[in-house]
Amino acid sequence: MSESEVAAAVGRLDALTRRLRRECPWDREQDERTIVPHTVEEAYELADAANAGDDAKLLDELGDVLFQVHFLSLLLEERGAGDLAQVAEHCRQKLIRRHPHVFGDVEAESAGEVLRNWDAIKATEPGREGGIFGDVPENLPALLHARKAQRRAASTGFDFDEVPYHAVSAELEELEAAAGDRDAAFHEAGDLLFAAVNIARKLRVDPELALRASTARFRGRVEAAEALAERAGASWEALSPDDKLQFYAQARLTQE
Repeated sequence: MSESEVAAAVGRLDALTRRLRRECPWDREQDERTIVPHTVEEAYELADAANAGDDAKLLDELGDVLFQVHFLSLLLEERGAGDLAQVAEHCRQKLIRRHPHVFGDVEAESAGEVLRNWDAIKATEPGREGGIFGDVPENLPALLHARKAQRRAASTGFDFDEVPYHAVSAELEELEAAAGDRDAAFHEAGDLLFAAVNIARKLRVDPELALRASTARFRGRVEAAEALAERAGASWEALSPDDKLQFYAQARLTQE
């Protein structure tokens, strides 16, 4: 697709967004606070499509996210605080500034160096909160919040050189030792999850997407186990835990 075709398509979406804002009662009532929950939902649906490797779904969800950007930009424009062109130009300038290894004379031989440079540049930009953890949103999902905090600490040089697999083993032992003490178990369970997120970060695995994928596999296997039980003439609810585990093991074998 040519540059002019892209511009024309984006222009048509912009025109449609403006018409919805004028003529649709629901769209007229929206503001940033009511729209952003939909934006977050669309972002998660986009992440699921990307994780599933479903290109048709990815194309669809990208469109939904793009509409969110247009709509929120229009809200800015209506109160004279900016517009889509300014959003795009601000993003372009920020990407140039944070990629000095591409647009300047800085050298970065690895993705890790790029991330460290990115965080260092970001910390110097106007409007940023001070401190190592400045501008780390408190309302991020817990796994992503942990990863972002770990990344910020790592950008200052506070990090393991190796993947800290041992940390999970150590935290698991402490969790086992906390059995019977609810407060201690709460604390140690958090430490165990934090250590697991740190390993995922070091392996460049998104912990949120990884856990969602794992949950989806679990759901699929349980549903398959229930279907196997029904074909065997058994009611899933009436089975003993051991029998359920046997059907689960069979389902797992059929899905690997």
